Amino acid sequence: MSALDGKVALVTGASGGIGAAIAEAIAAAGAHVVITGRDTRALEAVEERIFAAGGSATIAPVDLADGDGIARLAAAVSARWNALDILVHSAAVLPELMAAKDIEQTALSRALTVNLLATQALIARFDGLLRASAEGRFVYLTTSVATQPRAFWGAYAASKAGAEVLVDCYAQETCNISNLRVAIIDPGATRTAMRAKAYPGEDPATVKLPGVVADRIVALLGEQIASPHRERINQPR
Repeated sequence: MSALDGKVALVTGASGGIGAAIAEAIAAAGAHVVITGRDTRALEAVEERIFAAGGSATIAPVDLADGDGIARLAAAVSARWNALDILVHSAAVLPELMAAKDIEQTALSRALTVNLLATQALIARFDGLLRASAEGRFVYLTTSVATQPRAFWGAYAASKAGAEVLVDCYAQETCNISNLRVAIIDPGATRTAMRAKAYPGEDPATVKLPGVVADRIVALLGEQIASPHRERINQPR
C-alpha cells in the first residue's frame, strides 16, 4: 500500500515538463490525479500514459490567466470530492528575458497574472477542500531567481518572488489551525522546454530529467513536514 493510495491530487501545469512528470508519479503512487493545463491534446497524452501505467486521472483544461476558469475548476472538484488531499502548483510562464528598463508591460502583466494572481486564486478556491483533508498538502514550485535576483530575469523573478512570499504567508496562517502543510520547492536545473528557452546553448544532457523532481515530490508527500517546508532538488550524483 502506498501512502498516496486513495488520495485525490490536483496538478497544475501538467501538460508537459515537470508538471506532467509529477502527475504521472503521483498517479503511479496510487492517487487519483486531476491534471490541468491549457493544451488539451497534451493533457490527453499524459492521461493516456497514466492509464497505461495502471493509474487514474481526470483532465481539466484550464487557463490560469482566467480567474473564472479557476473558480469553475474548484467547483467541479468540490462537486465530485469532499476534500482535496494534494495540490501541486507547477504551472508558470517565462517572459522573454530582457533588461528591467525594457520589459514590455503586456509580458509583465501576463507573468504577474499567471505566476502570482493565479496562485492566490488557487489558494482562495481550494483552501476549504485542502483543509477538509486529514493531511492536506500544498506544494508550490518556485525558482532560485525569486530569492537570488539575476540580470535580465526581472519580470519572471518578480512574479515568482511575489507568489513565493504569498505561499509562505499562507503556510504560516494555516500551520497552527489545520492539518494542512505547505512545501515550497525549488526544482533546480531540470530538462524542460522552459529551461531550453532560457538557456538555448545548454546541453540538455547536463541537467536532470523531470522524473527526478517528480520522485522527490512523491517521497515528500509521504513525509511529516514543517510548514512551510523549503527544499531545493539538486542534480543527482
